[in-house]
Amino acid sequence: MNSRSHSVFSLFSSSRTAVALATLLGIGAGAAHADATLDRIKQRGKVAIGVMVNGGPFGSIDPATQQLIGWNPDLARDLAKQLGAEVELVQVQPANRVQFLQSGKVDLLIASMEYNPDRGEILGYAPTPFYRVGGTAAVLKTSGIAKWEDLRGKIVCASQGSSFVKPLQEQYGAQVRGFKTSSESLLALRGGNCVAAVHDSTLIQPLLRSSAEWAGYAAPITEEILPAPSVVWARKGEADTIAAVDKVVKQWHRTGWLIETEKRNHIEPAQPLLPELQAKFRGAAS
Repeated sequence: MNSRSHSVFSLFSSSRTAVALATLLGIGAGAAHADATLDRIKQRGKVAIGVMVNGGPFGSIDPATQQLIGWNPDLARDLAKQLGAEVELVQVQPANRVQFLQSGKVDLLIASMEYNPDRGEILGYAPTPFYRVGGTAAVLKTSGIAKWEDLRGKIVCASQGSSFVKPLQEQYGAQVRGFKTSSESLLALRGGNCVAAVHDSTLIQPLLRSSAEWAGYAAPITEEILPAPSVVWARKGEADTIAAVDKVVKQWHRTGWLIETEKRNHIEPAQPLLPELQAKFRGAAS
């Protein structure tokens, strides 16, 4: 018993001490079984994973089958398989994805939500990243914008809940308008309601390369804003779930499965993170 517990117990009679001890033991037992998610997944044979589906190779809807396809759904399906469960894919948006996880509507998130310290304070996460993503700005080719500082005092569109909002406002002095979805933000850009739309480079770059509708737009700022590791998110304190997920992510790297999935979804890698992590975990296994 620590000194704090001793001082507390000395204030009570023996009967009250018994009650207090029972209460403390109850709390301890609850803490020991706090991570119920993995048990629930095993019992029902299903895991609900929140995914971002905002168009492009990282997540979209197949018009022929209405099935979710792309990088995020592929990772979610294989993660469920490796956990020995069926997958329930739940579409989330930046504005509601944390709420969905905390309220139990989903068990895990693979939702284009990169790690930052603020998120790490309120959520749990598998420490091994599966990707690295930063933000970039889509602007008209005639805008004259060439660097982040050029956005000072200008209206910029972004998603509600995006980690890019804070640096855009505080570091670069932009006036940010938040939208529920990235699609709404991009439509606002095309409607002339802002000079730039700032989103994950993995959304912006494929869009500008592949869509004739965006022929008049470019992403001229070469430096990404807030490049950060992409991780699988869980609820805070779910150590067993996090350990099981992290084991799967390490296996993805070790086998090269993530590199194969990147190629299968026609994603052009923006940086060499995946080969670096594959070499790291292959070396650790040898």
